[in-house]
Amino acid sequence: MFRIALVGTENSHAREIIHHLNVDPITEAARIVALVGPDDEHNRALATTGTITQLVNTSAELIGSVDALIVTNRDGELHREHAVPFLDAGIPVWVDKPLAASTADAQAIIDAANRTSTPVTSYSAVRWLADAEKLAQGTQQVGELQAITVTGPADPASEYSGIFFYGIHAADLAQRLAPGEPEDLQVEQTTATVIARYRSNGVLVTLQLVQPTDTGRVPFHAEIVGREGLVSHDVRLDEQYVVPGLKVFLNLLATGRAPLDDATLLAPITVLEQINAQLT
Repeated sequence: MFRIALVGTENSHAREIIHHLNVDPITEAARIVALVGPDDEHNRALATTGTITQLVNTSAELIGSVDALIVTNRDGELHREHAVPFLDAGIPVWVDKPLAASTADAQAIIDAANRTSTPVTSYSAVRWLADAEKLAQGTQQVGELQAITVTGPADPASEYSGIFFYGIHAADLAQRLAPGEPEDLQVEQTTATVIARYRSNGVLVTLQLVQPTDTGRVPFHAEIVGREGLVSHDVRLDEQYVVPGLKVFLNLLATGRAPLDDATLLAPITVLEQINAQLT
């Protein structure tokens, strides 16, 4: 059984991961055995829910006693400091979106993984959902791909590194649908929407990042346009939305092979960093 530590307990994804590995497990091959964070009511409740006996203040305390680390901090600025020591120690890491809040930090995480040949991965949960898979299949059914538009919620003023916190969902889905190195990025703004356009292997990619209100937010949605047709529909999240991505990480642990290459990990971070630069 893989013994997994989790840091970033303030994120709702932490609760979902604990549920799917410890409470109603989707596998007997892995379990959350340790949490990183303050000894407070919230973390004690999570530990009780998941029957987790270890609660430590710093992730580094767990190096040598666990087989993997999941990083779920809301703020991507914290991800490098947690991930790199584990990768340097040869312990696999899943950084649950975004990989980092800067290209420099993202590259440092990747470099640490490459130094020790230790698998690391990071992605939005949206990337692996059934609707995202249908959209990916759609790119093969519309003829020569011309353009994609991905819409989703994001707040440039978020306390969790601004556009990175929720913008990673749309940016990562766009990278799956139109993979490649982003070029010629331009940004416009309406009252409550950031619109970013760039090219990826000749395909025009548009991200529409809409600031949520107190009462709701836009759904994730994508439109694919080819020379012979188009595909357009929502990407829906249900109560199991974390499970597909969790299974991808469990496969990484079982095989030792990361699901995404370095360029794919970096591309959405580069896009979001360039958006931030043009917003300030």
